[in-house]
Amino acid sequence: MDTFIQQILNGLVLGSMYALIALGYTMVYGVLNLINFAHGDVLMIGAMVGLTVINLLQSMYPGLPGYVDLAIAIAVAVPACMLVNIIIERVAYRRLRNAPRLAPLITAIGVSMLLQTFAMMIWGRSPLPFPPLLSTEPIMIGGALISQTQVLLLVLAALAMFGLVFLVERTKMGRAMRAVAENPRVAGLMGVNSDRVIVATFAIGAGLAAVAGVMWGANYASVTFTLGVLPGMKAFCAAVLGGIGNIYGAMIGGILLGIIESLGAGYIGDLTGGFLGSHYQDIFAFVVLIIVLTVRPSGIMGERVADRA
Repeated sequence: MDTFIQQILNGLVLGSMYALIALGYTMVYGVLNLINFAHGDVLMIGAMVGLTVINLLQSMYPGLPGYVDLAIAIAVAVPACMLVNIIIERVAYRRLRNAPRLAPLITAIGVSMLLQTFAMMIWGRSPLPFPPLLSTEPIMIGGALISQTQVLLLVLAALAMFGLVFLVERTKMGRAMRAVAENPRVAGLMGVNSDRVIVATFAIGAGLAAVAGVMWGANYASVTFTLGVLPGMKAFCAAVLGGIGNIYGAMIGGILLGIIESLGAGYIGDLTGGFLGSHYQDIFAFVVLIIVLTVRPSGIMGERVADRA
């Protein structure tokens, strides 16, 4: 039983990060019908910027508590990633809104490679150690262990997701986002500035990815210029699992995928004598994607994208 609780906790931690990243995919798709495959690399930029800020703080103000370093790193990484994503939207995607769908898809892949190249030039090829900021003494929950960093990650992810739901459901900007997602032409006739809404959507998604990136580095203690590739692909699988374009689906899909990975790496690894253990846990996300696309292509919650034909 303790092992099961431990796997669930590990899955919630991993799934919370997937959910934060998946929200960026699903928000942009809901508004533009565009898959921004460079979104995973925005996560990487957030982790790299956060690490740089933490190293600077520790060299200039070595006496600061770890949670202060982490808070400042997130506070800097969020606007940095927002700026990157706004530039990407303005330079790479804006002129392709009415182009055939293959054009923005290829552009997104190109932007992803460009971001990785820039990161490699700035931070180097080798993995960079992420310094421990919080106490390493674990917390016991129901017979399972969870670190203070993971607890903070869960709290931040929950706050970010609740904040996003409030923004989308209760604010003027959220109503504008839903209007543009439903029908951008009619929304424009009603006085909604579609360009502003789209820029805000990219910025909010980048902010969530920045939080996930900094906490990913803090949790796994290492970052590299290719950090965003695999988490980005898995988060896209999570968005499809939950229902692409549906923010609730992205949250559910991310958390569910994290739990599936954790349980799969643990129990399926035991059943196969270690053949499909933790070293093969990356396959579970893509197996789930294949099953979902075969059985229920619209995902668990269903797509929330209007027919704009």
